[in-house]
Order: sequence, then C-alpha cells, then structure tokens
Amino acid sequence: MKIEQFEDKALSQYSYAVLSEDDAAVILIDPARDIRPYLEYATANNAKITAVIETHPHADFVSSHLELHELTGAVIYCSAQTGAAYAHQPFDDGQTITFGALSFKAINTPGHSPDSISILLAYDGKDHAVFTGDTLFIGDCGRPDLRENTGNQQALRNELARQMYYSLREKLMVLADDVIVYPGHGAGTLCGKDLRDASQSTIGEEKKNNWSLQEMEPDHFVSILLEDQPFIPQYFPYDVNVNRQGAPVLKTALSGIRITKPAANFIPDEIVIDIRPAAAFKEGHLPGSFNLMLDGKFETWLGAILPPHEPFYLLAADTLSLQQAIERSARIGYEPFIKAGLIMRSGSEKQTPFNADYFEQHKDDYTIIDVRNTTEVKKKLIFPHAINIPLPELRLRLKEIPLDKPIAVHCAGGYRSAAASSILEAALPDNMEIADIGDHIKSY
Repeated sequence: MKIEQFEDKALSQYSYAVLSEDDAAVILIDPARDIRPYLEYATANNAKITAVIETHPHADFVSSHLELHELTGAVIYCSAQTGAAYAHQPFDDGQTITFGALSFKAINTPGHSPDSISILLAYDGKDHAVFTGDTLFIGDCGRPDLRENTGNQQALRNELARQMYYSLREKLMVLADDVIVYPGHGAGTLCGKDLRDASQSTIGEEKKNNWSLQEMEPDHFVSILLEDQPFIPQYFPYDVNVNRQGAPVLKTALSGIRITKPAANFIPDEIVIDIRPAAAFKEGHLPGSFNLMLDGKFETWLGAILPPHEPFYLLAADTLSLQQAIERSARIGYEPFIKAGLIMRSGSEKQTPFNADYFEQHKDDYTIIDVRNTTEVKKKLIFPHAINIPLPELRLRLKEIPLDKPIAVHCAGGYRSAAASSILEAALPDNMEIADIGDHIKSY
C-alpha cells in the first residue's frame, strides 16, 4: 500500500491517491480539476485508476471526478445525500469498498455540509488512516455556514455546527489514537479558520491539540465554531452545484478560449483581470482593469470579486502566464466566463503613485480605505480614521466612500490593496486621486 498526498498550494487543498499494489489499482480521494498528476501517478506505478471517492460536493474548488470516470471508467463513490447528477455508487455509513488488502469504509460526518463523509482506510484488517475531507482539519474543524442556500441538502449553520459536534465525538474521536488523519485542506483555506501548518496528524494528536475535540458542552462548541469565520467568496455556492453535476472535460473546456494580442487603442467592453505585477500595472493598463496578481491566491480573489457568470477578459504580459491564469481560473470553474485572453505589456491608464513621505505628514488629508477582513482589523487597527471595507465587499459598497479627498488604500501586505485600488480606479470618477499604499503598510 502507498498513499500519495497532492497539494494545490494556492487553494490550500489536498487530494489523495491510495495504491493497492495487490490489484495494481489507484483509488483517488477528492481529486482537483487537473487530472494529469493522477494519471502520471498511476502510470508510474503501473496501475489503473479504478475508483474516485468524493467526501462532499466541494465549495472552494472544482473536482475532476466525472472526467476521470469518463476517461478511465473509474467508479465514483459519494454519499447518497449529495444528490449527484452523475453516475455514481452511494457510499454511506456501513458501506465498504475492498481492493486486495485494502478496505475503505464510509463514515457519515455531517457538519461542514449535510452530505459530508469521512473515509476510514484499513490495511490487512487494521485501521490505518482516515480521510476527513472538510470535517476534521489539523488544529480545527470545517466551517458549517456554506450550505444555507445551496446544494441538494441545505441546512442552517447552527444545525450543521451542532451536527459537527457529534460527528467529531461520535464518529472520529472513537477511532484509535494511532489512526493517521489526512485532511482535505491545510492552513490558508477558507473552509476553516484556525488550521495548523501541517499536512497530516493522528487522532491522538488531534485529541490533545485540536480545540474542536476538547471537552465542552454543545452550545459552547457551536458558539466558538460560528464566531469569526472567514468571508464566503461569491463562487462557493456555484462550485457546490458544479461538483454535484460534474465538471466538463478540462482540455475541451479550455480549447474554446480565444487568445489575442489587441491593438494599443483597444477599449474593453468587459472587466479586465490583469494578472501582471502591481508595479507594471500601475505604469500602464487598460481602462476598467482589476489587478489580481497571479503570484498569490489568485483563484480565491477572482471568485470573491467577480460573481459567477460575469464575463471578463484575462490579461497577461506573455503566453505562458496567460495559460497559467486560464488554468487556475478553471480550478474554480470560471473558464466559461473568460471572454478572451489578452497578451499586452502596458496600456493607456496609469495609477497615481503613492508618496510615502507626503502621506506620513498628511494622513488626515486622505480618505483611507482598509480592505482587510473585519477580524484582521479587530486584531490590529492601523489607522483609526480608516474606513474598513473588506475587499470581497468593495464593489458592493462603493457608495460608502466619500469623494471629497484623495483616497489611499491598504491591506496587510500589498496584494489586496493592489486589487482594491484598481477596482476603485475603474469605478470612481476619473478626477479622483487613488493611491495604493502597497507594501509600505508594513512600516506601520
């Protein structure tokens, strides 16, 4: 037996391949959109992908379960409660899949979603590992507030939080202490709020160190779990439904995207997502451009700022960067909304440079917009008179921004403020002076 963990760092997402050497079979758990790593793994081990298990219909990324089924014939297993529209085998409490010396047992663990399952792997009859999806993380548990208005099974966050309490205690904590925990996400995911920076653990370690497994009353657990959860990007409900239907073949979906090198005087008729570095963007960009740099959590911010079905252009300085941006957009199922890919190195619009020395002496002369999340502001207030509008809410709250002073925008490091200042530049009157504090914020 071999277990391979695959990581998508930008989405802090883990998927798994379990190799049954006796059967030359690979069983995949929660595969990401790009199937190539899994095919390469199977080939390298002279094995065939025979099964794909989905722990739940994911909100933060699009899975490749349907494409893998169509290509390899692998059987898809998921909870009957998912209401999956694709061909699948129900996989719930009491059901087991066997491959040689390996057996996979379904454990229904509602809490993150009503249809969540964990998967207990036994080798030669002994429990070896549990794949916990978005139920149990390293140091935390899954958030319960993503399924109030989407999916086949909907539930209020309080109900799911209470179910999480019992799933953790009655389904997972009863496993042996040496059972390895393989979670669906690592630190940085929006599917939990306080994950440790580790890729695996054990049931025993989590009993000692994970707040959600400590002794407490259900009401207290629910209160802690619901407090200060991260924002919910606009694309999350869309991805749940894409995963319930099954995503189209990635290569086919991307083949229809037009790539062009527009003329210098090109005026876009839709929003442009410009992935170039902030410095290059500020020196010259197209009108109506949002600066979402590829070097960062590009997918998360794309799906947080643009709602599903809003068309957009993707702009990069070169073909390779553009291709990477297209593929990363597809990780959250946004490839149908790309109107075209643009290759350009500059544009006619320039952004007001930030004068750090002048700002330091004249802070009161600026309207300062703090686009960090509310929890970040609670922990550290940087400018007392700043207006806090988190980046995901900025396009919806433009009317709250006074226009009687120059505007300076900041976040915690520069990525979000680059995006936010570009959004404001595109939305506010042309005579407004809008500057990005950028990484100068670190000096405060």
